[in-house]
Amino acid sequence: MRKISNVDDIVPHNSISQPMVSVIIPAQNEAESIEQSLNSVLNLDYDNLQVIVVNDRSTDHTGKILEKMQSDNDRLQVLHIDELPRGWIGKNYALMKGSEMANGEYLLFTDADIHFEKSTLKRAMHRVLDRKLEHLSILFELRVKSGLLAAMMIELGGMLLLRFQPWKAKYPASKHYMGVGAFNLVSSFAYQQIGTHRSISMAPIDDIMLGKCIKQKGFRQECLTGYGYVAVEWYRSVPEMIKGLQKNIYAAFNYNLALVSVATIMLAVTGLLPQLVFLATAGPTRLLSALLILLRLLSFAYGASRNGLPMRYAIWSLISPLGAIYTIWHATLTTLFHNGITWRNTFYSLSDIKKYKF
Repeated sequence: MRKISNVDDIVPHNSISQPMVSVIIPAQNEAESIEQSLNSVLNLDYDNLQVIVVNDRSTDHTGKILEKMQSDNDRLQVLHIDELPRGWIGKNYALMKGSEMANGEYLLFTDADIHFEKSTLKRAMHRVLDRKLEHLSILFELRVKSGLLAAMMIELGGMLLLRFQPWKAKYPASKHYMGVGAFNLVSSFAYQQIGTHRSISMAPIDDIMLGKCIKQKGFRQECLTGYGYVAVEWYRSVPEMIKGLQKNIYAAFNYNLALVSVATIMLAVTGLLPQLVFLATAGPTRLLSALLILLRLLSFAYGASRNGLPMRYAIWSLISPLGAIYTIWHATLTTLFHNGITWRNTFYSLSDIKKYKF
């Protein structure tokens, strides 16, 4: 994490040019949070801004809330989608339709529950223009009220960092890439060159696949951390997270049971074995296991502090591997049992989504 710059490291000049940025937000049944999140977008300290929200087949009051907000703000445009064509995952289709309405030289793909500090976009665009980037993604800050939930998120987030190594994405010679659904800022030119979201129409992990396509086309990209600038209450409880990750955990392992097994063994060895050894042994072996447990606690305390969470949440890291292992296998077996995933009340077959591998 220390190898990744934070948005706070960027100090934009007042004289920085402001190319038009079109913010594209897919929303389905977000009535509880859409107004507050969207206000943080509309209040961004960036003059040349277009905001497009795509109401993706919502069955709650999301559409009415958006219509009301649109009448009060001329920078906001709302598109309602009632049907999903074959061959598309709903979110990907919504993002593509939103991009067709965009006038910006740059497109910011984000989610309907993200909260932005007002200078976030100005800082991000300064980075893009200064480094001549075609794609900038930002890892978000977690807002969590449960210690076990926080530890499980840090556990799975750490696995994601090890899996994709986003600190290497900025090097043109590196094959590593990254994309983040909370903040994917891409030039319109690069987006068209990769074939828009049509090229990843059935990809469950659309954000990282977008980053992959951009990197493979030879465009420059970078990934930052957004602590204090891009935040989300990702999930509100452990059961909600387990259910929410059903749709994409197996995809993150490239639909490969061997990788799932290796990850499980790594979690067990690094996260659970030291505790068992500490309880079952004595002498130098017990001392070594105690040091490993301490290292784990310090690691999780660091991760919590970077997210503005209480460091005491680290104590939950002693059992969070159990939750992570259950989450991974629950998602994997559910996908295999149903031969596909269900996302936003729509079923997608495994044969269709497996076409999009990392």
